Amino acid sequence: MSWRGCILRWARDDIICIATRGNRITLNTQQRCGFKKAVKETKTKKGVIEEAGPSHTQPSEGLIHKRGASPPVEPSVAYSRSFGRLVKPLVFTIGFTGCSFGTAAIWQYESLKSRVQSYFDEVRADWLEKLRPQKQGDLRKWINQWWNSLSEGQRTVAGIIAANAVVFCCWRVPSFQRSMIKYFTSNPASKTLCFPMLLSTFSHYSFFHMAANMYVLWSFSSSIVSMLGREQFMAVYMSAGVISTMFSYVCKTASGRLGPSLGASGAIMTVLAAVCTKMPEAKLAIIFLPMYAFSAGNALKAIVVMDTAGLVLGWRYFDHAAHLGGALFGVWYIMYGHELIWKNREPLVKVWTKP
Repeated sequence: MSWRGCILRWARDDIICIATRGNRITLNTQQRCGFKKAVKETKTKKGVIEEAGPSHTQPSEGLIHKRGASPPVEPSVAYSRSFGRLVKPLVFTIGFTGCSFGTAAIWQYESLKSRVQSYFDEVRADWLEKLRPQKQGDLRKWINQWWNSLSEGQRTVAGIIAANAVVFCCWRVPSFQRSMIKYFTSNPASKTLCFPMLLSTFSHYSFFHMAANMYVLWSFSSSIVSMLGREQFMAVYMSAGVISTMFSYVCKTASGRLGPSLGASGAIMTVLAAVCTKMPEAKLAIIFLPMYAFSAGNALKAIVVMDTAGLVLGWRYFDHAAHLGGALFGVWYIMYGHELIWKNREPLVKVWTKP
């Protein structure tokens, strides 16, 4: 089955991208981009600020900064390793996930309700467009044509990509730095725990980090939205960001390797895992070694094994806990979650439709 997509596999500094070629998916290697990064641990002396590695592992206390790679770090609280502090984030995760799927169910109902009216509106707009004199070089017309040429999945993730771009620009504003550190990096040692679980999913400090993640999301958008529909996809994606961060919180607190994380890769790993679980027999091949083909299912297993090894061995370059949490959620949702959650949304819709 031919499908477009890009799946990333990382080993320390390398990221392997999969692109479609005919009925096969080929891999392409890129350097140091994509996926949820973590700040490397550094030792600081009084009055001296040392540079740290790329964003997304556990730093020591104090301010750590590297231009274009990792943001400053918010000072940790003294009781940061207490599991009691994770009760509130756990409640937030459960509540936010329930609200996401509830909102998606109502959104889908309202979309179906207005589909007929929208159809007639589009027919009338097309008729008026034919009567209206055509303008040469009309930028608005070109944008509309480009937008209409996109798949439903690409139009769905365009808003997510735009939100990530806006947050990336906010990191460049010096007066925003304090708020960005507080709300757009997730850290179990921070005083603010809940809102960063969601907001950090849209946050990238490095341009290459953001570009790689958004490229993967764009590449897989058509496949995942055709599988789930745009409403269910948005519920899964938003929930995945919070769930993967919660998994990261637990693992960081248990290991004592506390520190900030940011990036969309926890949610993107859910998308990758969902597609690979749904289409495990899709054939993948490395672009430079097309004679060696492997299935999407085996690729997913390799990713899970690598992230598990990174978590156990304490690799610091990526937030492997968030990656693993996102992948496990994606597998669980395709195998069980769709039946347990989405197919049981009728009672909520009936409550919504009552006069």
